[in-house]
Amino acid sequence: MTRRRRVYEGKAKVLFEGPEPGTLVQYFKDDATAFNGEKKSTVTGKGVLNNRISEHLMSRLGEIGIQNHFIRRLNMREQLIKEVEIIPVEVIIRNIAAGSICSRLGITEGTALPRAIIEYCFKSDDLNDPLVSEEHITAFGWATPQELDEIMNLSLRVNDFLSGLFTGIGIRLVDFKLEFGRYYDGDEVQIILADEISPDNCRLWDMATNEKLDKDRFRRDLGGVEDAYQEVARRLGILPEGGPGDLKGPSSIQ
Repeated sequence: MTRRRRVYEGKAKVLFEGPEPGTLVQYFKDDATAFNGEKKSTVTGKGVLNNRISEHLMSRLGEIGIQNHFIRRLNMREQLIKEVEIIPVEVIIRNIAAGSICSRLGITEGTALPRAIIEYCFKSDDLNDPLVSEEHITAFGWATPQELDEIMNLSLRVNDFLSGLFTGIGIRLVDFKLEFGRYYDGDEVQIILADEISPDNCRLWDMATNEKLDKDRFRRDLGGVEDAYQEVARRLGILPEGGPGDLKGPSSIQ
């Protein structure tokens, strides 16, 4: 077996060189981090669950014409993705006040926002991912005005679709983070959705009880992190009764 070349390693995922030009293998780790890596732990099975949840949501978004980097799941922890040039901006879509917006603006957690609010952060661990404006993004060349318009439009479409999907299974989509990249297909350049969509980067509350079903359980020492992620997968209809260990896929690429 040949050893794969590691392209990038983040806090929750590792990217390896893919089997074909223009592809990568995205590996989901069990590592859990919060507060820009200051708090760290391991949640057994988290990577398996996030791989499956992200596959499901990216596939559903692809079905409605939202282009993304997902190609196919390879096994329990890996998926084949399109290689993209990541735009160094995190897009946060907020439907309900939670997290940093509450402390920044003095809003009570759980307050419904008058409309979906989009915020941008510059991707930099060293700077703690600071909030930035559209002016910063275009002035520093992280994205063109046209690309930023496309990112905003896609983000709102994703929010509309996922909000409805989660409502249908009794979950409130409070807020979530997206990343986008430039996908080069010959002479054509497309802005497409990248990274992942999972309880790691979404706030998900049970609609009946407001129980948190996301990484806030780890951030706030609430316990039951794996159980919460499994509950999301179960409601999405993608977790067998036997648990995440039953999620099978083709052999790992080596």
